[in-house]
Amino acid sequence: QVHLTESGGGTVQPGGSLKLSCQISRRAHPNAYGAWFRQAPGKEREGVACLGRAGDTTYTDSIKGRFTISKDGANTLYLQLSTLKPEDTAMYYCALTRGPSWGVDCLRMSAVLNWGQGTQVNVSS
Repeated sequence: QVHLTESGGGTVQPGGSLKLSCQISRRAHPNAYGAWFRQAPGKEREGVACLGRAGDTTYTDSIKGRFTISKDGANTLYLQLSTLKPEDTAMYYCALTRGPSWGVDCLRMSAVLNWGQGTQVNVSS
């Protein structure tokens, strides 16, 4: 069984920062990408960032320059959120996905292999 457990969410003022963490119990696919998705109220879930085993990264345009995805070994994934905006308010989900080495966009829902339960981020003054 693969389990992904997120932590680090909370409430922060606009312009603030948070660092999300994801603990991965095991990888069924050694070359799976680590990824973060988010879902705002009333909106579809969207891919935010993904990171391959070789360190290759992909970001969605709306967060480029503000969010940074990183990892510590194979089993811990991070998402540094900076210069947060109210529109970043969402449930953030960690995921393992297929990615470019499969010929697949790692930010697509159809690429997801495993999901975490999510951690809530609220940006509000």
